[in-house]
Amino acid sequence: MSELSTDSSQRSLRPLIVLDRDGVINHDSTTFIKSPHEWIALPGSPEAIRQLNDAGFTVVVATNQSGIGRGLFSPETLEDIHAKMLATLTAAGGRIDGIYFCPHDPQAGCDCRKPQPGLLRQIARKYHRNAADMIIVGDSLRDLEAAWAFGAPAILVRTGNGLDTEQCLPADQSVTVLDDLSAVAAQLTA
Repeated sequence: MSELSTDSSQRSLRPLIVLDRDGVINHDSTTFIKSPHEWIALPGSPEAIRQLNDAGFTVVVATNQSGIGRGLFSPETLEDIHAKMLATLTAAGGRIDGIYFCPHDPQAGCDCRKPQPGLLRQIARKYHRNAADMIIVGDSLRDLEAAWAFGAPAILVRTGNGLDTEQCLPADQSVTVLDDLSAVAAQLTA
């Protein structure tokens, strides 16, 4: 379980939203995002993050990055990818307060790989939050399952894998479904 944190203690009392990365902030790829060149923001996502920032939200990313464990890219390359993401957000007037990622292969059995809630627990500890005080946004069932296992409210976006995920949502779980991160920002800041 790894973290890149750019937060300050003054932000700890602000509303907290946890975003998956691929398929929520940027285009996803079935062959992984393996270089900064492959990281491309989804239309409107940088502006949506700025809108959340402007409304007082602490915005954190929690992302599975098994490409490291699979040997597809290095931790240094992931840092370069995240540097591009942060620069793109800065150019739009937005920011990410912390990035948490699981570098493990799916067979590693770790508790930080979503659908396990380990990353969310780490974020809750860092920001002194209860599950009910966090909002989790994702495009895949594993994002939602991590939120449900942790006890946090979940929002599914229809970008990335979201349309397919929407078709297989369990009837016994609560989830809000919105078109994209812009719609999430609009609803949460209304």
